[in-house]
Parts: sequence; C-alpha cells; structure tokens
Amino acid sequence: MKNILVFAAICCVAFSSILKAEGFDGERLAAVMEAQPEDVQARYAYRHPLETLEFFEIAPGSVVVEALPGRGWYTKILAPYLGPEGSLAGADYSQDMYPLFGFFSEEQLKAKETWTTDWVAGTAEWGMEDAAPISAFVFGSMPEEMKGSADTVLFIRALHNLFRFENDGQFLTTALQNAFDVLKPGGTVGIVQHHARQEMPDEWAMGQNGYLKYRFVMDAMKGAGFEFVGAIDANANDLDQPSADDLVWRLPPSLVTSKEDPELREKMKAIGESNRMTLKFRKPE
Repeated sequence: MKNILVFAAICCVAFSSILKAEGFDGERLAAVMEAQPEDVQARYAYRHPLETLEFFEIAPGSVVVEALPGRGWYTKILAPYLGPEGSLAGADYSQDMYPLFGFFSEEQLKAKETWTTDWVAGTAEWGMEDAAPISAFVFGSMPEEMKGSADTVLFIRALHNLFRFENDGQFLTTALQNAFDVLKPGGTVGIVQHHARQEMPDEWAMGQNGYLKYRFVMDAMKGAGFEFVGAIDANANDLDQPSADDLVWRLPPSLVTSKEDPELREKMKAIGESNRMTLKFRKPE
C-alpha cells in the first residue's frame, strides 16, 4: 500500500510538471513577436525572447512582475502574450537609489515621484490589443495585497545597479525580498544579466560596469531564499570580451563610447549585444 501511495505521488508531481511546461504557448508568442515593429524585432537575434520566455515557463494568463521595464521592450511582448486573463506589473528602482547615479537632473528625479502612474499611462498609448492589465510599483513600496500573487518575477538586465548600490541602501536586498514576497509558493524568478567572465577582477564585476559574475548572482539569490532551477545559453555571446576599461554600454544598442568614432562603432556593432547569463530560480513550495 505504501509503494502504491508513493507511486501515485510521483505521478501527480510529474503530471503537474507536464501541465506547467505545456502552459507555454509558442505559437501565440511567435504571433505576438511577428506583430512587433521593426525596431523591436531587430533585437530578437540578441535577446531571443521565444527561447527565454519558454525557459522561464511563462504561460498566457500568468501573473508576471517585470523589474525595471524601462521603455517597454519586453513589456510590449509580454502584455499581449499574457492576454486579458493575465496581469503584468512593472517594478522600478526605489526613488532613493536614483540620486546615486549622479547624472539625473532635478527635473528627472522629480519625475520619478510619479513613475508608477506615468508608466502605466504611457503603456496605454502603445495601442496593445487583448493585452494583460498593467500596474506598477516601486521596490521597497510593494502593495501589501500583491503578496503571494505572482507566478513569475523577471529581472532582465536589471540586477547590476541593485548590486552596485547595495551598500548605499540595501537596494538589492529589498528588491529580492519583494520578489520573494510577491511570488506564489513555487513561483519562479527569471534572470537575464550581463555576464562577466570568471577571470575578470571581482571589483570590476560588481555592477558599475554593467556586468556581474555568475557566483555573485547565485549567492544573492540563494541568500534570499530561492532555489536554483537551471540555466540556458540562449543569450550568451562569446564575442563580448570586455577589458577592465570597458563598460557594457559600449555595445549595441547604447554604443555610448563610439558616438564620435564611426570605425569603433562598427566594431561594437559587429560584436552585438552583451554576453548574458540566463538563470531560473524558484520560491520553495
């Protein structure tokens, strides 16, 4: 009798995993991607949204939190893919973190005070049809009612500044605690992050140059209570070989170091976007 119960339990777990894996809808996502404007599609070769979102097990109807959504490159794909039955929340850095960058004007810092409403209003102007409802919050001020509601939290090129300024206000600690709290038991965290080579100096790879080392991310996530699930190489780029004098933003699409140097600009374009780790973690059941 005991063996039968054990076998039944194993079957239930396996069947649950299959259902979750089958929740991803590749055809639906491909259709959403095909409908995107040319400037969005131009980045597919570097960002691989189809492979990435499949690895993160994101299904239509899911509740997703997207950290640092910025101008909405992934938002414009996620919202119509999730559909009206799902929901998408953008999560920005704490307002206290932005002065630490040192280059934001007083006007820009003032605008951060209304980011949650401004960003949601901005997404309404994108004309997305049959899209998930969109909301927003700031790390450190997550609404209490959101706790335990999300299926997935995404940190896509969003961790480096949290690491960079951690000692100035525990911004990384707060963001990861919010991620843990907002997830349902068994919910996942998907990370895509500029990946520093192992031989680079640790002090260079603490976020200020855009890159992080694999072990830094692993240690932070495990320290925050998450379990490591796996990794894929979909967003790796072996051509990205920065020196200790380089920033990740020398590469496309930013190209900040070659605005006045056409020859260098073409070299950076030939490298493509950065080498990135793609990791998946899970909140324990």
